[in-house]
Amino acid sequence: MNTMVELDNIIPQKEFAKFSTPINWKITPAQHWAVIGPNGAGKSLLIDILLGKYALQEGKISYTKKFNHLSDFIKIVAFKNIHALSKTQNSYYQQRWNKGLEDETPQVKDLLFKNTDLQWMEYLISLVGIEDLMEKNIDLLSSGELRKFLIIQSLSTKPEILILDNPYIGLDTKARQVLDQVLLDLKNLQNLQVIVLISNIADISPIITHVLPINNKTLFPSKTSQEFFEDKKLQNELFPHFNYELKKLPYPSNQPKEISYNYALQLNNINIRYGNRTILKNISWKVKKGEKWALSGPNGSGKSTLLSVIAADNPQAYANDILLFDKKRGTGESIWDIKKHMGYISPEMHLYYQKNVTCLEVVGSGFFDTIGLYRKCDQEQIKISLQWMEILGIEKLKNSSFLSISTGEQHLVLLARVFVKNPSLVILDEPLHGLDMNNKFRVLQIIEKFCDSRKALIYVTHYKEELPSLINHELSLTKIQ
Repeated sequence: MNTMVELDNIIPQKEFAKFSTPINWKITPAQHWAVIGPNGAGKSLLIDILLGKYALQEGKISYTKKFNHLSDFIKIVAFKNIHALSKTQNSYYQQRWNKGLEDETPQVKDLLFKNTDLQWMEYLISLVGIEDLMEKNIDLLSSGELRKFLIIQSLSTKPEILILDNPYIGLDTKARQVLDQVLLDLKNLQNLQVIVLISNIADISPIITHVLPINNKTLFPSKTSQEFFEDKKLQNELFPHFNYELKKLPYPSNQPKEISYNYALQLNNINIRYGNRTILKNISWKVKKGEKWALSGPNGSGKSTLLSVIAADNPQAYANDILLFDKKRGTGESIWDIKKHMGYISPEMHLYYQKNVTCLEVVGSGFFDTIGLYRKCDQEQIKISLQWMEILGIEKLKNSSFLSISTGEQHLVLLARVFVKNPSLVILDEPLHGLDMNNKFRVLQIIEKFCDSRKALIYVTHYKEELPSLINHELSLTKIQ
């Protein structure tokens, strides 16, 4: 049988890239793989090795096809790819909302129809159903829209192997179904082979034929997808039953004081437009102290934009009737006066931490409401930061570079950043983004305990099963056509 890619007794030179045993993995035609394991298992590292990013001490990587550039043969789609599109590494978080549509940021159509087969691209756009995104700026795509864009862009050169890193994160139910169908259609159309990196068994798509389990930089014997689904012992070994007693955790006792308020927010007929595009229209919403809200809606319905208004990141807030903690916006308070009472995480925050700083420093940045900028914490703040890292099970990462850890681990670090200052309003946009099953369970329990009767909560997810049980209200947005 022909081999598309083979890793034969691979041992990388760099110590941190070495697995517990030499790496052996063979990918043959018509196979579609799921590389599955918990957060920090080594999935992304394995793919980096496959793509030749690390010098080898021993072993050989073989590819069946000859090519001028490996990227002509294998394409990888990871959320961090947005850096090359919107230059976020040179900007700050609020700048996403300050730009609007009038600057030089390219539109989707500019990038998709650049140096490509027009007929093939039109087919892909129709297949995925993103015709309505063509005149939208890249930096204003929602996380789900962005993933669909990146997949189409990667397929523009007709690679033979497509690697997708957590492709379902941020996609609503309909978009997940569309993605599954797209992959099946492409497989039938051009013999495309797919490799997905996932942290949850439920994300094994119908296209998958083989599964490569991985944990602690150890590869388990590969199995067919059917064999893997039947092997409950292996599943439990990868994701053991989580006996997690939250009540015994040492919650920081010296948290900053909460403020007194009746309404965390009051929005009256909010309207947000960029050029001739209306994102939000006549949105009114009141969140009382202690209320727990789910914010729902399909990809592109304006959830992230609405949260940017609440979190004082969007300058269009000043043109709208908004009260936060019973105080009207635009009456002299600074952006930092507002933010110090909020804890906020969004899927896009990963993109703005591009300096080589430790995870402990990233957690501590929550005290100052900075994203990608750093101030020195005092000893008390360091103590609280370390306690929250322990609560989230990531204390071992305190001295690790934020850029060197997995996406799932980064998300846990950013969650710790939310909690350190004991916010009165907790805004969690896809808080389980990229987490394995055990970490999802852990984080949900932490949210349940942390968000007591004194705190207001806004929670965004596309999956009803990921909603905390304390949710008692819902605001659902619809996409404006």
